[in-house]
Amino acid sequence: MNKIPWDPSKRKRMADYHPNQRDEIRRKYLIWRPNQPDIDFPYREFGKKKNRRRFNADWYDDYAYCLEYNEKEHKAYCLCCYLFRDNIKDSHHGHDAFIVEGFNSWNKPKRSVTHVGNRNSFHNRALKDCEDLLKDQSISAAMHRKSEIEKNEHLIRLNAAIDVCRYLLHQGQPFRGHNESKDSKNKGNYRELMDYTIKQNDVVAKAFKNAPENNQLLSPTIQRDITECFAKEILSYVMEEIGNGAFSLLVDECRDVSNKEQMAVVLRYVDICALVQEKFVGVVHVEETTASYLKSCIDLLFSQLGLNIKQVRGQGYDGASNMSGEFNGLQAKIMSENNSAYYIHCFAHKLNLVVVAITKKIFDVGDFFDMVSVLLNVVGASCKRKDQLREHHQEEVRKAIVCGEISTRTGLNQELSFQRPDVESTKRELEKLRTNERWDSLMRKVYCFCEKHDIPVLDMEDAYVNPKKPRQKTSINNEHYYRVDCFFAVLDLLGEEFNDRFNEVNSELLLCMSALSPSDLFCRFDKAKLLKLAKHYPDDFNHKDMVTLEHELGLYIDNILHDTRFSILEKIGDLAKLMVDTRKHLSYPLVYRLVKLALTLPVATATVERCFSAMKIVKNALRNKIGDDYLSHSLICFVEKGLLDEITNEVIVDRFHKMKDRRGKNEM
Repeated sequence: MNKIPWDPSKRKRMADYHPNQRDEIRRKYLIWRPNQPDIDFPYREFGKKKNRRRFNADWYDDYAYCLEYNEKEHKAYCLCCYLFRDNIKDSHHGHDAFIVEGFNSWNKPKRSVTHVGNRNSFHNRALKDCEDLLKDQSISAAMHRKSEIEKNEHLIRLNAAIDVCRYLLHQGQPFRGHNESKDSKNKGNYRELMDYTIKQNDVVAKAFKNAPENNQLLSPTIQRDITECFAKEILSYVMEEIGNGAFSLLVDECRDVSNKEQMAVVLRYVDICALVQEKFVGVVHVEETTASYLKSCIDLLFSQLGLNIKQVRGQGYDGASNMSGEFNGLQAKIMSENNSAYYIHCFAHKLNLVVVAITKKIFDVGDFFDMVSVLLNVVGASCKRKDQLREHHQEEVRKAIVCGEISTRTGLNQELSFQRPDVESTKRELEKLRTNERWDSLMRKVYCFCEKHDIPVLDMEDAYVNPKKPRQKTSINNEHYYRVDCFFAVLDLLGEEFNDRFNEVNSELLLCMSALSPSDLFCRFDKAKLLKLAKHYPDDFNHKDMVTLEHELGLYIDNILHDTRFSILEKIGDLAKLMVDTRKHLSYPLVYRLVKLALTLPVATATVERCFSAMKIVKNALRNKIGDDYLSHSLICFVEKGLLDEITNEVIVDRFHKMKDRRGKNEM
């Protein structure tokens, strides 16, 4: 019915339609009303004198319910005569000029009067038939009007339900209340918000007033279905962005408030705009935490999302043996199916483990953290001490701002990339400084600063060598300078711990990826390292691609170094974004593929940890019986709020009706 042409010149004869459809089509045209555009009508020349005439817009008022104008052919038509010309037996057929051919003899305006004719003319009988059709009181017409009203009211109620669900999902709030009866003073968030909407909107109030008891869209099942629709739309968007491209898998486990072990899954990928995205795709209740069981759960989730394990180009977990085990861990089981799915131990967890290892070997460092822990307990146990600490801190900050020691501008947070090569470089630089004559000058300044601020300088090397030896405050003498050598012992421990937590392949990956860095005018660029990096991804670079890449890298670096727009870049992410903006990703597709792979490799599992923080909000002590699927859908909507807000009601309505047979669906 929505495909019937509105253009008068393109309409079929009513006799060509099925007899059961004709009245419905006529009613549709009459509801649309005649096509009467308000335009600057063109002139037409007539006769030898070339008199110029054109359509008069005032004729619309004279024939409001029947006269039409075709903008393409610039001709006039009669709608009523078109609708009923095949029903009325008349030799003139209502003057076909106004029905089939179109009328454009603007120099003969009386022709329209002739077309209308007397009381029993073809035109007036067609006009009366149109009026009777609209006033038809038959059972079928009444049922049709009733179904249209019910359909519109159903859509009004459904849109109101979708708006309420969207708000509650955005805020991570529970839907249901303890008592949802009509007499309850608190029916729960969903019903209370719906009642508020009804009070504020007369259209919604009328739709609910006339709604049958079994089609009010207030039940918990409807709430869960709408939530699932939102979650499925978000996942569809993420899957569409990933497509057949590469992504990394970030996984972690956490116990929820009802003591269920939940596995959160996040996918890291580079979108079409060269922006790194980490999207949460759900939590899975795992009955076991063995690597085999976790792998089976991930396989099931991938099959539901339409993903392939071969697309994985990185894995990011913590250091638990079931996750990071080299032979039987989750990363090993995925690597057995995909050699390019390189495992990276979460840098945040790794740094924490390194600090723990150092505190066990250097007791002064351990005592420092113990002291901090005691201080937090002492201050945190008293509200008065907290207030005093805040006031003191505010005063110190105020003084620092006045003295210019603290900048109040925004944007001070910078992206931190901690890599093993940086530790080694730091050790080498300090060794150079240590053997340089400037070392004594530097150490004298350090000790002077400590003495000025009454900071005790402990004999850290003695504590490192013999932790049971009593501590002594050292003085500012050259004989004690050697004690700072314990700092190098700490660096040695750092290097040792990082060696244990970086395997040879991961170290080589990080070293090769550093050659892509655009900082300092691409000073780290190394073609050999980048070619070695490409060899780690045989599914992305075949032999022919490797030959092409070697040639492409030379052209790329020459072009980039002569483009001033790339001279101020610092991060690989900025490089990828600018390559897309300048369309250089099309000129150097293989280089851009390398950049995307470098950005896809995970660094930390912070996004997964934030998902667990969100889970504490969505599933709390008062909402601890929420089902696993409902929890996953609610979390997806709460975590991915940006995508939730972009989904239109029309999309949710369509998906909602396709889920199952519903009341009101057949009228859509």
